[in-house]
Amino acid sequence: MANIGVQLMMVRDQIAAEGMYPVLERIAGLGYRSVEVSQVPTDEANIAALERARAELGLEVAALSVSLKKGPTATGDALDTDFDKIVADCRRLDCRFTRIGMMPIEAMVSKAAVIAFAEDAERAAQRLASEGITLCYHNHHVDFAKHDGETLFDIVRRVSPTLHFEIDVHWVQRGGRNPVDVLREFAGQVELVHLKDYRVATLPESAFELLKAGDREAFSLAFGNLVQFAEVGRGTLDFAAVIDQALASGAQYLLVEQDELYGREAFDCLADSIGHIRSLGH
Repeated sequence: MANIGVQLMMVRDQIAAEGMYPVLERIAGLGYRSVEVSQVPTDEANIAALERARAELGLEVAALSVSLKKGPTATGDALDTDFDKIVADCRRLDCRFTRIGMMPIEAMVSKAAVIAFAEDAERAAQRLASEGITLCYHNHHVDFAKHDGETLFDIVRRVSPTLHFEIDVHWVQRGGRNPVDVLREFAGQVELVHLKDYRVATLPESAFELLKAGDREAFSLAFGNLVQFAEVGRGTLDFAAVIDQALASGAQYLLVEQDELYGREAFDCLADSIGHIRSLGH
């Protein structure tokens, strides 16, 4: 059975305002069975609330976000300075997975830089594996850019064989690949999947006004940037095929995430997403 969860980044503002446990109660009330911890503090109060939610609500902790080192794109505790805390939190929450949400920006600039990142990730993955914890890497569209004909994603996969993966289907689509194909290719190495739809918005009235005013450059920019993050079932991705392949490829947790809400309330978006997932039989 698919374990459908929530990426807590979506409700970080609510957690800051209301506290962790009340938000977890609302997530469980919608029917979600797990959460991934990202962009919220992993302090004692929040870890204790997650521990309580596991015991009282049956809400599993799918993964904790970590970084190899502290940096501007890093989220969560850092493996170079907080390793013992990360292991202790995983044990306390019965969490088997950690995840790197994004490679550092400086790792994207050259093949040598990607390789250096992957080598560091391999060392960290081996160290965590010795503690019974799997380290996963989360993709974005940039991971399908190429150096010498090889994508960043393939370089990471080749250089870091101990590392497993968190496939984000929206970013796969935005990177020009079919999410079902990528999930199939990563069978046996994908533990976590982000369920996030890919929506093409209609042109706003402001874009037509730009065209009427003769500003073709600004109009072209608006025309070329119509892709949005969407609730599951509110975009163009075939989630029946995505979920079936994710499970066939061995994914343990399928996590709803939406980077931008476009003025909607997070829990309304989450309700719509799980409603569509249920309509598919999960």
